[in-house]
Amino acid sequence: MEEKKDVRILIIEDNEIDLLLATRYLTRAGYSQITNAGDVSQGVKRAVEDKPDLVISDTVLPDSDGFDACSQIRKVLGEQKPKIIITTGSVDAVDAVRARKAGADDYCAKTSDCALLLEAVKKLV
Repeated sequence: MEEKKDVRILIIEDNEIDLLLATRYLTRAGYSQITNAGDVSQGVKRAVEDKPDLVISDTVLPDSDGFDACSQIRKVLGEQKPKIIITTGSVDAVDAVRARKAGADDYCAKTSDCALLLEAVKKLV
């Protein structure tokens, strides 16, 4: 598998199993520069420090939500970069309009095989 060395990905996720799954599938897809944060404040700080190409944020986080994370990252880093995907474990929780208003480039439901996430990542990077 071709390694995508130049793509830096930040995952903002507080659920260890979801984080491990996403990291495993992204690594298998050739993405090797993956960092993570467990909440919004840590995620925004890491985004500023690492300047990732892509941020993947869960909707439900301990100190706020993925929409807030997206808005804060956009405010600090701008509209063009990084690309942002908001994910959710509950299809009902996906709010496309809210995600777009927050500045997300895409949104998807979490699946055990991460197929929707990988498709969204490939589309954006």
